[in-house]
Amino acid sequence: MFQTRPTLQGTFGMVSSTHWLASAAAMAVLEDDGNAYDAAVAAAFVLHVVEPHLNGPGGEVPMIVAPADGTPKVLCGQGGAPAGATIEHYTSLGLDLVPGTGPLAAAVPGAVDAWLLLLHDHGTKPLREVLKYAISYAENGHPAVDRVGATVETVRELFETEWTTSAELYLPGGRSPKPGELFKNPALANTWRRLIAEAEAAGASRETQIEAARRVWREGFIAEAIAEFAAKPTVDTSGERHAGTLTGDDLAAFRATYEDPVTFTWNGWTIAKAGLWSQGPTLLQQLALLPDADGLDYATPDYYHTLIEGTKLAMADREAWYGDSADVDLATLLSPAYNESRRKLIGERASHELRPGSPDGREPRLSKHAQYVAGGGAVATAAGAGEPTVAKDGATRGDTCHLDVVDRWGNMIAATPSGGWLQSNPVIPRLGFPLGTRLQMAWLDPGLPNSLAPGKRPRTTLTPSLASRDGVPVMAFGTPGGDQQDQWSAHFFLAVALREKVRSGLDLQGAIDAPNWHTDSFPGSFYPRAMVSGSVTVESRIGDDVIAELERRGHLVTVGEPWSEGRLCAVARDPETGVLSAAANPRGMQGYAAGR
Repeated sequence: MFQTRPTLQGTFGMVSSTHWLASAAAMAVLEDDGNAYDAAVAAAFVLHVVEPHLNGPGGEVPMIVAPADGTPKVLCGQGGAPAGATIEHYTSLGLDLVPGTGPLAAAVPGAVDAWLLLLHDHGTKPLREVLKYAISYAENGHPAVDRVGATVETVRELFETEWTTSAELYLPGGRSPKPGELFKNPALANTWRRLIAEAEAAGASRETQIEAARRVWREGFIAEAIAEFAAKPTVDTSGERHAGTLTGDDLAAFRATYEDPVTFTWNGWTIAKAGLWSQGPTLLQQLALLPDADGLDYATPDYYHTLIEGTKLAMADREAWYGDSADVDLATLLSPAYNESRRKLIGERASHELRPGSPDGREPRLSKHAQYVAGGGAVATAAGAGEPTVAKDGATRGDTCHLDVVDRWGNMIAATPSGGWLQSNPVIPRLGFPLGTRLQMAWLDPGLPNSLAPGKRPRTTLTPSLASRDGVPVMAFGTPGGDQQDQWSAHFFLAVALREKVRSGLDLQGAIDAPNWHTDSFPGSFYPRAMVSGSVTVESRIGDDVIAELERRGHLVTVGEPWSEGRLCAVARDPETGVLSAAANPRGMQGYAAGR
């Protein structure tokens, strides 16, 4: 099988991320005797600078942290809805969906506090040491990737007429960033310099300084600027100007938290994911719906048909049962009895229906929008390359970043930072970044697991993964892609689990390079929550015979570019030999792995 790059291997440390500068910064920290968590924090803040169209400090991040001498934990940097974000408030404004842009869509930003908590609890480096890379790129400039300027151009009119603070940063002199041109964000550099100064004034110890930085973020000059800007009426996807509900009290109350991951074991592999407040368990459900490994003939038409149909069933359950107030028993959703009954729904023909299950005999409930089926309609597929699709009013399906790190001691992390995109909200000029829009994923229908309510986390699409063998973490992986994330991740994981090893490690690069696909046959998580029943989008490399057979079985097949589906990153560690591996997605010409 054709492979774009080798799977990197070594024994010192491995990094994979969606931007080469983030991977290089993480590797520099490892070379300076930092551990995987120091490296991940440095890379994350660099991603805020170099991929501002895909993530920012105003966004969120879930991560799975697997210390060499401890138990894996989910670290949740997904903020909840502000205290004023009630269904009644939004419907009183004439809305039936949370807007896709603007301050009304802003949850409490959780990413920065989560990264600082990780550094405090698991890192070894002081704050100044891990932030210096991001500060340097923001202050001195970094070569802009192609899609930064292209994204700015799609919202040029909005920036010039309404979001003028964004135009000041991203359209200086009326020009958007050109590919390869040095792009600077001095306001962001100044934000982090001031944060460090105030943190260091609090005391000499590393831990004291990091705790002080967390207080500055949620209560100091940063929180003050965020709250002031969130209160300003802003044009959003509704076409109207709305002020946000986010206040200083909301920011002051937020703390990133740890929780146990949810897990499922398939063919000797145990996959760990974030809980039902995320879409993470859909990957576990996809695996639970599969036959044993012996019953899967990899990369055949029947293989793809089985995966696609299983994905539809898992995503239908997501719509009915997932959310921060979910009261479904996940053990039931993953149980042999439940999945045997669900597996019987996978027939010879492609389903064009949304078919949530009835765990423990309970009737599923769906949003009135989730029940609308745009059969045969068109859904933009540009997100397949890992980039957001943006309309002139700022509407976006959204996308994100990913990073994985493993160090020579065996510490491992998978993290999926997102939100706070340059096209999500106006730039806060004193800080150099905008707020996010994660609340668009919550429904305005009352009584659903994912209904909007103060303090509730909107059900996020962000979904890092950790795979273990015999109780030992072996592989960390993940991808951007919104609703596609756990689809692409499932196919990647199976490509690893069902194929031969490479040298003394896993064939990570081969699995990433394998032709991928996604279906939109369920309501999307991003405004306007569209779906295309029976659809599947495949890379043309999947083969004419597979495409013809999927069409024969009733799938509405869209054939994409050869390298357009998936944007995976992965690192691994062989617990027997200590050999480390890493690989990164070649699609988009942006993601790179590094290591030695």
